Amino acid sequence: MQQALWLLGKVTPLAVLDIALVTLVIYGFLVLIRGTQADQLVRGALILLLATGLLGSWLNLTMLNWLVQNSLPAVLVTLPVVFQPELRRVLEQLGRTGNILAGPRLRVTAHHGMTVADEVAKACQMLVDRGYGALIVIERVTGLEEYVQSATRLDAILSADLLNQVFFKGSPLHDGAALVRGDRVVAARCLLPLSENHDLAPDVGTRHRAAVGITESTDAVCVVVSEETGAVSICEHGRIQRIPDASHLASALLLLIGSPRTTDDAVQVPSGTARVDSLISQLSSLGKVTR
Repeated sequence: MQQALWLLGKVTPLAVLDIALVTLVIYGFLVLIRGTQADQLVRGALILLLATGLLGSWLNLTMLNWLVQNSLPAVLVTLPVVFQPELRRVLEQLGRTGNILAGPRLRVTAHHGMTVADEVAKACQMLVDRGYGALIVIERVTGLEEYVQSATRLDAILSADLLNQVFFKGSPLHDGAALVRGDRVVAARCLLPLSENHDLAPDVGTRHRAAVGITESTDAVCVVVSEETGAVSICEHGRIQRIPDASHLASALLLLIGSPRTTDDAVQVPSGTARVDSLISQLSSLGKVTR
């Protein structure tokens, strides 16, 4: 009883704040890596450390205990290298929430949301009819200027005809992605990072892997038209979902990047990785999209 009272006497508001902050950091880290390859890596490392620690303490293995204790500093050094994708993602998320300068870009995207959705949907329908493939990236808060620098700058007003000219098979611009910012096509032939997600189907092509890759590290929305099958897919936050046909693409894009045009389309879509799943399920309830 006296020990318990002594411990309670040592608990100060600053100590409670310290414990709460550490708990919040650990919880945020676990939420961040949930569902990623790092999740399994952390589980394996914890199991290994606990097993070796318990075995060394139980059997009093001096050398094993020494090895575990002296390996911890090296583990701390390697953490930033092993979890580089996760650390980059959390820093980008912090930048998106705290970037005051991102406000105008958000307003431009919302203002031109209907135009972007209509023109992209029309372009995809024309591309499907002509048997062309396409990869269209719609920029939102996270800047994509680094991909523009190595691409062909266009800075042209967005239109379905322009996108068809870009992805025409004989066009020198059809390889790579077209980047849309606001109501303008900023660049074409953009080279995007390919996703290393092993959960993707083996038959997923380069365009689809590039769409997943760019949306894993940014908040962009990607539209992919398959040259082989004519299938239209939409991708956000590393999640890709096929749209039954290009005629329903405008409604799907409006739910992600702009205000709905009718009360029938006025569906609330949450933020985060569940947006695409929620989008498809709610469109399905409207009879527009099926899995």
